[in-house]
Amino acid sequence: MKSDIKSMLLTELEEYFELAGEKKYRAGQVFSWLQRGVESFDEMTNISAGLREKLNNDFFISVPVLIEKQVSKADGTKKFLWRVQNDDMVECVLMKHPHGTTICISTQVGCRMGCIFCASSLDGFKRNLAASEMLDQVLFVITEEKIAVNNVVLMGIGEPLDNFDNVMRFIKLITHPSGLNIGARHLTLSTCGLVENIDRLADYDVQLTLAISLHAPDDDTRSKLMPVNRKTGVKNLMEAGARYFAKTGRRVTYEYSLIDAVNVSAGQAELLSSYLKGTSGHLNLLFLSNVKDRKLKPAAKNNAADFMEILTKNGVNFTLRKSLGSDIDASCGQLRHRELIKAKN
Repeated sequence: MKSDIKSMLLTELEEYFELAGEKKYRAGQVFSWLQRGVESFDEMTNISAGLREKLNNDFFISVPVLIEKQVSKADGTKKFLWRVQNDDMVECVLMKHPHGTTICISTQVGCRMGCIFCASSLDGFKRNLAASEMLDQVLFVITEEKIAVNNVVLMGIGEPLDNFDNVMRFIKLITHPSGLNIGARHLTLSTCGLVENIDRLADYDVQLTLAISLHAPDDDTRSKLMPVNRKTGVKNLMEAGARYFAKTGRRVTYEYSLIDAVNVSAGQAELLSSYLKGTSGHLNLLFLSNVKDRKLKPAAKNNAADFMEILTKNGVNFTLRKSLGSDIDASCGQLRHRELIKAKN
């Protein structure tokens, strides 16, 4: 069976070439080609025909196929649906900000976390993405759009810390100086709260930004929204965030979707304040995106304003983020879910 060469680190390629009796520098040449998004070994013009044939016998190069692209008329946000290995589908989103271009990628095919406001888990969990399949979302959007990417966010379909080893391999690939060379501080990893793996990530001291999807400050509400909370609890999760900051020096971001009649009460604002005031944590507020197959709705603006007034009074550091791609299927999993429903019919 052929191996996935694009998921290999440079050191692993070097070992392969040495064992094959080839010059070590050939590994760097191949690695550089892969990081440019070549689709076949024949494109590696500075490699001999014989070596290209050997590589083709031992490895395959992952190449996604673009199924659909949506473009927001409101703000230019672009949503891509890709067909990847095993005929699976994943999504990524390209967003333009004043500080640069950001791509939000998927880390799994489906999701097993079961958050009731998200479309990603509507069709269940199928498998983890390989590092190459994560990298391809970045490489082929760059090729498709002929644009540089400044920031990468692991916040699409799937839970990144549920695919820990492949995600860490992807991070090593995308930050490598011979590759896209995107600095770790330009990476954001979003988790629903796998506490053990938050601690594990802290031990790596990667210097990326950790974003914890909080969405409620009390266990009763958060457990209903996010089943993972039944295992961890809000207090343990917040303590994990504090440990991450202490270990890495990187400020933790807490994501909080404002949901009508669910998490915007005065009591919840006070409880949330008690966790965050006086800490380095930053709160990102966002009105919940409408998901057709979910019953939850975004909070009314007046209720959200009252909620934010309490946070301000308590000295909580927060930002109200603008929703992008509101006129397309920009929220995680919606486009894939629609395509799967279409295929069934």
